[in-house]
Amino acid sequence: MLLLDGKLASEHFKIAIKSKIDHYLSLGYRPPHLTAVIVGNDGASETYVSSKERNSKALGMTSEIIRLPSSCSEEELLNVIDELNLLAHVDGYIVQMPLPKHISANKVIERIDFKKDVDGFHPMNTGHMFKGLPSLLPATPMGVLMMLEYFKIDTVGKHAVVIGRSDIVGKPMTALLSRNAYPGNCTVTMCHSKTVNVEKYTLDADILVVASGIPEMVTADMVKPGAVVVDVGISRIENKNVDKGYEIKGDVHFDSVKEVASALTPVPGGVGLMTICGLMMNTLQAYEENYIKSHPDL
Repeated sequence: MLLLDGKLASEHFKIAIKSKIDHYLSLGYRPPHLTAVIVGNDGASETYVSSKERNSKALGMTSEIIRLPSSCSEEELLNVIDELNLLAHVDGYIVQMPLPKHISANKVIERIDFKKDVDGFHPMNTGHMFKGLPSLLPATPMGVLMMLEYFKIDTVGKHAVVIGRSDIVGKPMTALLSRNAYPGNCTVTMCHSKTVNVEKYTLDADILVVASGIPEMVTADMVKPGAVVVDVGISRIENKNVDKGYEIKGDVHFDSVKEVASALTPVPGGVGLMTICGLMMNTLQAYEENYIKSHPDL
């Protein structure tokens, strides 16, 4: 079985990103800038945002985190977004999800300047993606494509099954796997929580992308022998027998599925690293579109 190691793949793409940034810096351009906005003190969000900041700085970008209290009003957050939209040195920014219940995620996403939307969630970017037009792609599906490309997974004419229909992973993943490009050109089936006999579909999948949010939902008896399995899920499961008090599990039962799959992502160490890589790639793209192209004679 081929281990689809996110560390190997992400390092490959990060070297390419850093090389481009170094080139622009050598020409006298300022570095790309990424901002993250986090509301409240959710532990998982803090870890994720800190990782984004650390990775961006390692690639030669500048980065900052704007922390707002969980009591922050929707209007206060929208005002911060309006300011970020106007700041010329901010090439891209994210508003970390989930948000407190009193704040509408849709209002927040729609307020972000789509040209700076490096998470790829804005309706303008998703619309362009579905039309096959240039856009900032959702970071996780983009990371999956980058992983398939790095490991040279054959996708043309394959039956891909995506479990999950979220706007963040499931829906864009189906669009990108079916696009007329590589990786892509798959025949795609989407399954979700209301799908009856989901194993009927998973057992026919040459490529299985699992983003159900249900820890270890997919077991070996649900996987076609030789299938490529991409596990997007990540959950903290309480375990008092380990120092942290919890374990990280994916949506795929790794130990059983590795016996039948031809290729499989680990959790952690798989798609999560590629998501951050996708975010870095989007930040570079936004920087080139918003700054480099407007300063051709610098």
